[in-house]
Amino acid sequence: MDGNRQKKSKGKGKLGTLLEILYVSTKLGVTSFGGPIAHLGYFHDEYIRRRKWMDERSYTELVALSQFLPGPASSQVGIGIGIVRAGWLGGLVAWLGFTLPSVLALVAFAFLLQGYDIGNTGWIHGLKLVAVAIVAHAILGMGQKLTPDRTRATIAIVAAAVTLLWQTAFSQIIIILLAGLLGVVIFGGKSQESSPDLQIPISRSVAIVCLALFFGLLLVALPLLREWSKHEWIVLFDGFYRSGALVFGGGHVVLPLLERELVPAGWITKEEFLTGYGAAQAVPGPLFTFSSYLGALAGGVTGAIIATIAIFLPAFLLVMGALPFWSQLRNSSKMQGGLMGVNAAVVGILLASLYDPLWTSAVLQPKDFILAVILFGMLVFWKLPPWMIVMVGALGGTVLGYL
Repeated sequence: MDGNRQKKSKGKGKLGTLLEILYVSTKLGVTSFGGPIAHLGYFHDEYIRRRKWMDERSYTELVALSQFLPGPASSQVGIGIGIVRAGWLGGLVAWLGFTLPSVLALVAFAFLLQGYDIGNTGWIHGLKLVAVAIVAHAILGMGQKLTPDRTRATIAIVAAAVTLLWQTAFSQIIIILLAGLLGVVIFGGKSQESSPDLQIPISRSVAIVCLALFFGLLLVALPLLREWSKHEWIVLFDGFYRSGALVFGGGHVVLPLLERELVPAGWITKEEFLTGYGAAQAVPGPLFTFSSYLGALAGGVTGAIIATIAIFLPAFLLVMGALPFWSQLRNSSKMQGGLMGVNAAVVGILLASLYDPLWTSAVLQPKDFILAVILFGMLVFWKLPPWMIVMVGALGGTVLGYL
């Protein structure tokens, strides 16, 4: 099966493969509402379940890797899948397709919709319920494959409990590390099935250059350029790059960093910042594209482009730098044991996220629960495509607003 898929991919040619990645990632960029956890569910359904571009274990390991790295986790997973599929250009195209729809929408918000309260509209609430159904579906599939025994199920349950009770920017990283160590102790001495071979079309030397560039820009080049030139575009680029490079825990964690960079310096007002945050909840794609809105307010179209590139560049460099080493390390017996623990912990973290923030912010009344169950049934049993679930959810949320 894998060989047939590889032959088909080669038969399409490089351009054909890139166009396919662009098409699929753009479709996800238009339909993936609900934040980073929901995005992982959409990715799982489209990339893994439907198109089988990566096996289940490799996908979960890629999710775990993204949790270790600072930056937007869902975007890093999408970039990683694109890299595995078609090299660094595949990663770039996957990022572009997933990101551009929300960039355009938020820049439009910046220019046209400032001051409007859209955060509490019925269709937005319906999209939150769509996210509940999507994530529940992903957890069901991943849980069956990655927590098949009592030990790993226990790790997942404990990880979910700790995630809910101890919510800090670093808690998920620590949970994954501890689960990995526990996996080494429990499973590391046993012979395991080899992880499916992932051909990463990036050399170690290129990976080292990417890691050096990541740290060089963060610690040396940008701070010095900012201090020497004080040019507004360099100052803006440095602020957004630093925010994207230092954030653990997802898109919401980047908000206070961006506010400290922009509001005190007078780039935007606090009211404009909060208005943009409301708008960011209303569009699909990564929450990091909130930077596009902020950049547009601070410097028009040029500012939006600078802010968007700067905040996502660390994620791209880190994925490029980490994937070649990750692919080689994961097939050692101890690493496989650790990954078994990590995979179980990822399922638990997703389970915790299904409750908070998704369930707690979306399922507020019995009618919300009914719509969420209907959407879940449409996805799991009727096997309707995610874009149709999004449309039904938005319409259903609007109807619920009148009940």
